Amino acid sequence: MVLQFNQELTLEEFLNLPPGEGDITYELVDGQAIPKMSPKKFHSKLTRAFLFLIDGWCQDKGEVCPELAIALTRHGRNWVPTPDLVYISKERLPDDWDEEGTCSVPPDLAIEIISPGQTFGEMALKAQDYLNAGVLRVWVVDSKARSITVFYPSAAPYTYIGDEVVTDSLFEGLQFTVEAVLKLAKIPAKNG
Repeated sequence: MVLQFNQELTLEEFLNLPPGEGDITYELVDGQAIPKMSPKKFHSKLTRAFLFLIDGWCQDKGEVCPELAIALTRHGRNWVPTPDLVYISKERLPDDWDEEGTCSVPPDLAIEIISPGQTFGEMALKAQDYLNAGVLRVWVVDSKARSITVFYPSAAPYTYIGDEVVTDSLFEGLQFTVEAVLKLAKIPAKNG
């Protein structure tokens, strides 16, 4: 469901909308309030696993937040996506950030977990939009393919699978494997 308005919403109008009913979260895309897909069991479990992993790593380095709305620009227009998880380093955190409001800076990392009904192609396009808006890394997590594809601003994406160790100089000291995260999330391996 898209909230329909006679004219496009400005960023200020979007930010002043009343909260969605139930657990509906909206994103501002092309001047319209678009509902974000409600996470399902595996999605929620993966978000929790990544939150646990990154929070343990970033103790004095920055903040990790699930479902944080970020004020960015996309194709020259206001865009307010709500990634499944973000990490923002202390260097990027504004001193005057109202922690109850929308994040006003591009995070170092945005994580998007593919939900039923979404495709990798859609998430890859969204990842490129994040990078174009100043996000430094985007991880697209596909629990069915048991993979994490890392998108970089100036290099081709790279897909990690299995027991290959995920590392990145931007997140020095953070190391894990896709299978370790899936195990932490208690997502069973597919047989056959």
